[in-house]
Amino acid sequence: MASYPVNPRDPGDSYLGFWRERHVCTLSTFRPDGTPHMVPVGVTYDPGAGLARVIASGSSKKVRNVLAAGPGGMPVAVCQFEGRRWATLEGRATVSGDPERVAEAVRHYAERYNRTPSPNPARVVIEIALTSAMGNC
Repeated sequence: MASYPVNPRDPGDSYLGFWRERHVCTLSTFRPDGTPHMVPVGVTYDPGAGLARVIASGSSKKVRNVLAAGPGGMPVAVCQFEGRRWATLEGRATVSGDPERVAEAVRHYAERYNRTPSPNPARVVIEIALTSAMGNC
């Protein structure tokens, strides 16, 4: 069983297996006034790329929070749990509207959640460059 801490680029089979299961996750960002903003999201985890991805509408509060942090991005965390099993990924989030990056994020989402999201011309991807991971799964 993987336990705190975990190498986000080499997480081990049980940790990665947990991230391949279908779970609703949370994303924690910060509002410009410094208060936390936590929302349910779908997250995909790509340890080979060192990324976690969240697809979102470009006008969403989570996207606006990350954009407000400036070009260097914002430190964020994504988390999922089921019973006593849990996993958190942390890193620096940036937003991309690049069609290839958005398509890649949608592809990963469709694989993990077994459904392709409805088309959304305002869709962007929040890419989280992973710096740490922890969990018990």
